[in-house]
Amino acid sequence: MLEIGKFNQLEVTRICAPSPGAYLASEAGEILLPQKYVPNGLQPGDVVNAFIHLDSEDRLIATTIAPKAVVGQFALLTVKDIGGVGAFLDWGLEKDLFVPFGEQPVPMKKGASYLVRLYLDNTGRIAASAKIGKFIETEQIPLRFGEEVELLICEFTDLGAKVIINDRYAGLLFKNELYDRPEPGSRLKGYVQKIRPDKKIDVTLRRGGETDLGGSKERVLQALAAAGGFLPLGDKSPPEQIVELLKMSKKTFKKAIGTLYKEAAIELSNEGIKLRSK
Repeated sequence: MLEIGKFNQLEVTRICAPSPGAYLASEAGEILLPQKYVPNGLQPGDVVNAFIHLDSEDRLIATTIAPKAVVGQFALLTVKDIGGVGAFLDWGLEKDLFVPFGEQPVPMKKGASYLVRLYLDNTGRIAASAKIGKFIETEQIPLRFGEEVELLICEFTDLGAKVIINDRYAGLLFKNELYDRPEPGSRLKGYVQKIRPDKKIDVTLRRGGETDLGGSKERVLQALAAAGGFLPLGDKSPPEQIVELLKMSKKTFKKAIGTLYKEAAIELSNEGIKLRSK
């Protein structure tokens, strides 16, 4: 079934060169892939991964350019213009993304960026809404402890970063997880840490267990190698210094160097840690 606002695998029926381009088969009829988006060597019978949207005359049209978000996703987008019926956002395509005034909790301003969610309106047009809450699932949360998820950074608070999980659930990434400060709108890989009785979700950037310890050990070894075999870090080092040099908590650091010492990979002293000679 053809999905407007998403990528579709469609077969090329014919090509009209040098213009207008290639025509793709769909249950809604042939859809034009303009010549400027036609890959070199494309032939009738080939299958193209094309993003389907509507042109300025509300006709179905295809592109091979990836927009900044597709229908069903959240994204942080910038306002290019304000019109008589709403705002228009830059989402990476020639035709801007429309946000009706009714989908703006506060009036949008040109040049500012807002977290929005893409949807199809009742006419089948692609639009966006800044009323985030109505798209967040708060009851049925079939996530498990330790499950890998995709995190969208929304905004920072005193507790940490508010995130959207898998474009569906709201969560919190505590500030002790934020060794770097990712930009709002960026996407990260994370893991479910806890689902509270009130259905609030805590997430972490660390996988946990042996896998996490292995990654921490490798980071310490890489940092040692880059520093010529020695780092002025130990049990008494301030947590801030460890975060600055290794981007990990002091607790994780102590576990990692303890294991590396048992494995005879490093030497420990009052001055710091040193790679053991092979």
